[in-house]
Amino acid sequence: MRLFMSFLLALLIVNFSFAQPLQPVSDPSAAGFSSDRLKRIDKMMDEWVKAGYTNGCVGLIVHDGKIVYHRAAGYNDLDTKTALSKDAMFRIASQTKAVTSVAAMMLYEEGKFLLDEPVSKYIPSFKNQQVIDKFNAADSSYTTIPSKRDVTIRDLFTHTSGIGYASIGSPEAKAIYAKQGVTAGLGVYNETLVSAMTRLGTLPLMHQPGERWTYGLNVDLLGALVEIWSGQSLEAFLTRRIFQPLGMNDTHFNVPFAKASRMANLFSPDSLGRLVNRSGADTTVPMNYPLRRHSYFSGGAGLTSTVYDYAIFLQMLVNSGSYNGQRLLSHNSVRLMTTNQIGDVNFGTEKFGLGFALVTDKSAGELPTRVGTFSWAGAFATNYWADPTEKLIIVFYKQMLPDPHSELSKKFLVMAYAAMK
Repeated sequence: MRLFMSFLLALLIVNFSFAQPLQPVSDPSAAGFSSDRLKRIDKMMDEWVKAGYTNGCVGLIVHDGKIVYHRAAGYNDLDTKTALSKDAMFRIASQTKAVTSVAAMMLYEEGKFLLDEPVSKYIPSFKNQQVIDKFNAADSSYTTIPSKRDVTIRDLFTHTSGIGYASIGSPEAKAIYAKQGVTAGLGVYNETLVSAMTRLGTLPLMHQPGERWTYGLNVDLLGALVEIWSGQSLEAFLTRRIFQPLGMNDTHFNVPFAKASRMANLFSPDSLGRLVNRSGADTTVPMNYPLRRHSYFSGGAGLTSTVYDYAIFLQMLVNSGSYNGQRLLSHNSVRLMTTNQIGDVNFGTEKFGLGFALVTDKSAGELPTRVGTFSWAGAFATNYWADPTEKLIIVFYKQMLPDPHSELSKKFLVMAYAAMK
């Protein structure tokens, strides 16, 4: 009886800890971290700013559901020396992909689709697709061969469909998609996601489905399917089914005007290596896109968020689908998402699940991350890692494009692991 009561008490403690929102601890040592070693991160972040590697950065570390580190360093405006706030809102670009993947898996649990169903079942333009055979760079013309099989929904989660990326993909993909007005999903104001993805279905694949891993518009297409399956816009679905239940109050496709002052400025190095604020620059994609009202919701790149909000999202996954009394996914769906889904398809030393990269036995020797850690990054220099074994979440955000010092995120990761007792 005593043994049973002890087990029940332990179970209640575990469930209670999972039911609590993320809160900072007053004493990191009580949460398994060295305060002195965390201070080394303070010093290093300040040195990165002083050296001109970045205008500013925000880092957050969560261990066993407790915030042991949350700090900003540097400036949001280098001219006025306005400090970068730790609740600054960042363009998280491809970190949107994991959120859209969770949304799709929620609908999977509701019986809306099966992973190996063809996309063409829901968007007919993807039926009987062609695959590029020869491409003429001089005029962007090409010849094709038939696809051996239809693209499946699982292919979209894993980037093995053969769909390429507009703007940042291969020369073939960039040229063919540009001619048809298919974009990378940011700064689009004159159409909807479903209409653009329907047009994508008429264009050739870059390779046969399932044969290679190719980063592409797969999760934008998955976002369009979420809209079709749910009967809601992706913005509405994510807000009502994910952000509001989890308390992710600062994650948006359309950033409210009242929060505009919290947007992190985006910087780029000039020809002399000096950091220049590009937030208002007239570029191909004006960086004020989160503040311009739009109804094209890029499931692969469109969200703006904070390190705290994204840590909540990751904590839900580390908790096997639940957070603060809200269950979004079953533990088996999270298991699916964090299991190798690409088999022997080459992805370096890592593998890929349903929405993010996975640390394997081969890659576990590259960084302190344990096998099973899942991670991804955003084009504007945002990074995350979630290590279920250590119950550790690491989020490190900058806002740089290009980012000549992308190594800083891994240095933050190493120092975070080194601070554990």
